[in-house]
Amino acid sequence: MQFPSSTHCCVVGGGPAGMMAGLLLARAGIRVTVLEKHADFLRDFRGDTVHPATLRLLDQLGLGERFARLPHRKLEHMRMHIADRTITVADFRRIPGRHRYIAMVPQWDFLDLLATAALEQPTFTLRMSAEFTGLRTESGRVTGVEFRNRDGRLETLATDLVLACDGRGSATAAAAGLRQDLEDMPMDVWWLRIPTADAPRRESQVFARFDAGRAAVTLDRGDYYQTSYLIPKGSDERLRARGIDWLRNDLATLFDWPADTLDAVRTWDDVKLLDVTVGRLPRWYTDGLLCLGDAAHTMSPVGGVGVNLAIQDAVAAARLLAAPLLTGTLTTADLAKVQRRRRLPTILTQQSQRGDHDILRRSLNGTLTTVPAPLRLINRIPALSALTAYIGGVGLRPEPAPAFARA
Repeated sequence: MQFPSSTHCCVVGGGPAGMMAGLLLARAGIRVTVLEKHADFLRDFRGDTVHPATLRLLDQLGLGERFARLPHRKLEHMRMHIADRTITVADFRRIPGRHRYIAMVPQWDFLDLLATAALEQPTFTLRMSAEFTGLRTESGRVTGVEFRNRDGRLETLATDLVLACDGRGSATAAAAGLRQDLEDMPMDVWWLRIPTADAPRRESQVFARFDAGRAAVTLDRGDYYQTSYLIPKGSDERLRARGIDWLRNDLATLFDWPADTLDAVRTWDDVKLLDVTVGRLPRWYTDGLLCLGDAAHTMSPVGGVGVNLAIQDAVAAARLLAAPLLTGTLTTADLAKVQRRRRLPTILTQQSQRGDHDILRRSLNGTLTTVPAPLRLINRIPALSALTAYIGGVGLRPEPAPAFARA
């Protein structure tokens, strides 16, 4: 197959932000190429949450019925257990709109849906097994990308704009000399799957347990619990030296699981480490390049808000950049408009996560002995659980689909 050697827009990274940006720009008639370094979208422990704001967006794009046919579960509320009390911290059934839940769907299915819709547009190209290796510049302006194709050969793609959507530790942002200012984090996360066949089912599909010196969150995914076990920052090697039986016993105690439920966690190979980072680029762009999603602002896994925020970035970028891309008048001032539009939601979301991090820090160091006052208030006044659900599920400044992309 003959692929184009030039494009209006090259998107590096086929995650939620990259695929959504590619779909929207292609519906505007813009020639867009998405480069994804993997051969497929099958990744374990990716963000599998599709928030109400994204579900509303899919409806506007005419993709709601397609999405509804994907196997998924509906997350309607979140609960946590702290100091012998169980409280509801978010109730999505109380938020306005048609979609009063978070849809739990494997991210590869969601990305396949976006890719299929995008490939229906004649101006869209998807290159799988295309690993970014560098940028081309002329007179200080980014004019193209270099990448290694599925045959191992180096190729160059000339472009008017590069969208860096390659996630945390973005190689594209680094090549452009853009570095995030990082915050101190109290924790890293171990991710693992626990089969639900022999485990007691809970009323809540998301259940967090914060104990003295221990913290974990489990999501009911049907035939397994997707479980996150939090550890103090930088303690991975030290804690693994205790042996896998220690972790199995700790999880069984935390969630009242029978011991044999944890038999599926056979070795440390079944436990994946997420090095938690939170940060933000002071400037999201340089001439000819713009960063979106985690490439611009790395989010904590708390609340699973990173995917929704990244998609909102993509929508704003498509709406603001489609016209100058079509007319060949794109400038850095246009890229700055995207950052200005998305800067406040990013800052406020990260600020909200800092409160959650303080609870996690106190849990891990053993000083969390009572339910914090803000959580007691949320539990006492049900309307507040609707507010937290709205902030987490819809977000601050949700972006509507551009008129040119609507079905």
